[in-house]
Amino acid sequence: MKIVVCDDSMEDLVEIEGLLEEYKKNNTDIKFDVIRFTDSSALYQKIQEGELGDIYILDMIMSDKTGIDIGSLIRSTNERSVIIYITSSDDYALEAYGVRAVRYLLKPVRGELFFEALDYAVSDAAKVKKDAEYPVKTKEGLVFVPYSKIEYIENYSRVLNVWLTDGKIVKSIFIRKSFDEEVKVIAEDRNFLQVHKSFLVNLNYVKKLASGNIVMHSGRSIPVSRTRAADVKKEYLLFVSSQYRQGG
Repeated sequence: MKIVVCDDSMEDLVEIEGLLEEYKKNNTDIKFDVIRFTDSSALYQKIQEGELGDIYILDMIMSDKTGIDIGSLIRSTNERSVIIYITSSDDYALEAYGVRAVRYLLKPVRGELFFEALDYAVSDAAKVKKDAEYPVKTKEGLVFVPYSKIEYIENYSRVLNVWLTDGKIVKSIFIRKSFDEEVKVIAEDRNFLQVHKSFLVNLNYVKKLASGNIVMHSGRSIPVSRTRAADVKKEYLLFVSSQYRQGG
């Protein structure tokens, strides 16, 4: 596993490296290499060249390329790398959500919060190779779609349209069961939420919750039924708060 750390403050970078060493000593079963950068432009260039890490620990406020610039580039090339932001300001928390960072920690970093964030990041990174798959019966046969690639699932005239993060659609054959039954197993995953009788969304790709609808990162708008509106808002806020615990 490769952990990439980028901070233009050498003092802060040394502190993070020290915490990583302590984490490694206390978790001998977890193997990882640390690559460090003080120049955010150099890291940006490496990512453009296709050199990607499993976990990124990024300062938010850096000269030239910011943590958001780097996070956006990572997301444009790789959906599964895990991002942790460490910053001196809490002004950028919503922007961090936009690139699906798993934690947003404030400086000076508290060890227990950093180690908890690493536990989560390591666990999330390890799931990349073990991603669950959703089976879809199509005209061409059974297609297994990784959960992580699903933006949302739509029931349209008793046909499942599985919308993927790359803009493609996997269409099922005519379904005989109810939509609730068809998505029962995947709906048990904490990342998915049924917001309408005909729509199940992946919360990882929700851009914002509006009145009566949800806007996805792709720009597509998903209706939220009135009967589910209160529960959808509650579950969405719980999901967001679980992803973004601020240190301080």
